[in-house]
Amino acid sequence: MARRFVGHQSFKGRGAASNPAGRFDALSIEPTDDGWYRDEGPESLNETVMPDQARGIITTNDSPDVGFDSSINPYRGCSHGCVYCFARPSHAYLGLSPGLDFETKLFYKAEAASLLEAELGKPTYRCKPIALGINTDGYQPVEKRLGITRSILAVLARCRHPVHIVTESALIIRDIDLLADLAQDRLTSVTLSITSLTDEIKRTLEPRAASPEARLRVIRQLAQAGIPVGVLVAPVIPAVTDHELEDILAAASEAGASSAGYILLRLPYEVKTLFREWLDMHYPDRARHVMSLINQARGGKDYDARFGQRMVGTGPYAELLRTRFELAARRLGLSPASDRHVLDTSKFRAPGPAASQLTLEF
Repeated sequence: MARRFVGHQSFKGRGAASNPAGRFDALSIEPTDDGWYRDEGPESLNETVMPDQARGIITTNDSPDVGFDSSINPYRGCSHGCVYCFARPSHAYLGLSPGLDFETKLFYKAEAASLLEAELGKPTYRCKPIALGINTDGYQPVEKRLGITRSILAVLARCRHPVHIVTESALIIRDIDLLADLAQDRLTSVTLSITSLTDEIKRTLEPRAASPEARLRVIRQLAQAGIPVGVLVAPVIPAVTDHELEDILAAASEAGASSAGYILLRLPYEVKTLFREWLDMHYPDRARHVMSLINQARGGKDYDARFGQRMVGTGPYAELLRTRFELAARRLGLSPASDRHVLDTSKFRAPGPAASQLTLEF
């Protein structure tokens, strides 16, 4: 499939600077500047939202790194626009670019709640904690209008099914009623992802995600409501955000977080190209140094996908990061992030005939 390759350009509210062809495309088009004429690109890009005709809703995996077996992703693509997002390459399976397409061509699973009821009602279903919105954020801006994530939570609450949520959005507070109900039976935990406490870094790195201050407020509100909440310092970007590691943990702990984890920047497939473009645009003075540190922690490459290493890296830099995290977490009394997955599965009850009458309580 041919696709116009958008040259490096900053678009308002977008993290990627281009729209590179996906790795499955047979043909890509790159711009050349002959010095005579140059098209003026738009300052902003429109967003399209389309239904995804999914046949199932629960995805399973056997990765030893992620800490869960089952997950639900209500959306494909994410308008938060985080340039580092490891889910970007999945858009290539749709014949779309992992770049700007990922942020502007969104898909939602319209029948998510009914699909979930059907799967939970199967005689062969065995209850395990479900991770919600792990690939793309279930609370990205379009959720405010569509409510797909809330409909899923409502089904899980009715069935007393354990669920863990990771988000970087303040919209999750909308569902504090369902989350507090689940928390009473040890059926939920929430993790807020925080990359930086600096607004300027967040503005270019995660253009449409909640501000650092808003995420800390979310942690405080969830904790006050009795909902177990943790912080994920992710991704840690060498020479850009790594100096904030201890400060993020301290701020989250003060707000009420009880657990913590971190992930070293991951650059699979097309993400490495998009991130290098972002570095060239926003940190040209240190781009080579940043990539050098990443390569040192990834066995000399931009990325090492091996289990056990892809989340934290290897080598002296990665070891120093691990030591810093462990010392800070211990000092602050933050438990390991893996503890958040210890949820109760004994209270699960399969959906009955009344499931179709479920009230979403918007």
